[in-house]
Amino acid sequence: MPGVPVSVNDASDRLADDTAMGAVTLLVGDLDAMTAYYRDVVTLQVLSAQGETVTLGRVGRPIVVLRRERALRHAAPGSAGLFHTAILFETQAALAAAVYSVARHAPTTFTGSADHLVSQAFYFTDPEGNGIELYWDRARTKWSWTHGRIEMATLALDPNAFLREHLGEEVAAGATVAEAASVGHVHLSVGDVATARAFYVDALGFDETAGFGDQAVFVSAGGYHHHMAMNVWNSRGAGPRMPALGLGRIDLVLPDADALGSLGDRLAHVGVATRDDGRTLSFDDPWRNALHASVA
Repeated sequence: MPGVPVSVNDASDRLADDTAMGAVTLLVGDLDAMTAYYRDVVTLQVLSAQGETVTLGRVGRPIVVLRRERALRHAAPGSAGLFHTAILFETQAALAAAVYSVARHAPTTFTGSADHLVSQAFYFTDPEGNGIELYWDRARTKWSWTHGRIEMATLALDPNAFLREHLGEEVAAGATVAEAASVGHVHLSVGDVATARAFYVDALGFDETAGFGDQAVFVSAGGYHHHMAMNVWNSRGAGPRMPALGLGRIDLVLPDADALGSLGDRLAHVGVATRDDGRTLSFDDPWRNALHASVA
């Protein structure tokens, strides 16, 4: 039945309910080409451009930070790192406008689409091989939970039918859509699910919302379907990452200083090394994926 999950864990061991995802930083080789893709194809707006770093987002909210790293190369196949950055749109019309833009300007970057019951999603790969999901959530009252687990699936979603139903005539004629969007979740490639669960659930404090045996685990705060996911589909057995292009950092946004302090205490208690400058808390997961927690 539709509803919300009930956590049986002590609140002090969990991330605050209002935790959200912040921007994802990508280390890139061709800053101009990557900026053009996220701006002109994915339809994000350039919020700032300083030296070797470009920040893109919507309505003032950063979504993707591109940082040129001239000395780095692409990671070897099978490495841990980013599976995809999932950008959440507030309406189906805004999602349709972004999908239509990709279809017009870079159709070969499309890799698939699916109805996940909680959401409708379209998948792409940027010019340097980073995965992207563009999606829209159904209302939480339409989600189904059973014993704290969210019901999700991978059902067919016809992109052409979706565009026919939701694409506005003005967008098809060339108008732009500037509605808000945000990072809804981040999906990682990791070496094994048990280690991911131990870090992201037991240490970091997310709640596990779904899992697929030893293949994938989905986690969230505050009853969302998932803020993060970790899978081994392309990376089973991968060890810690070496410096490479791709994922640079994942930002977590906590609601207040107390929530940030509790996170720091939890990580210290389980022996996770952190860097704390008084405003932000930085740390790495077991595969050296960098995370950065700060207050909204």
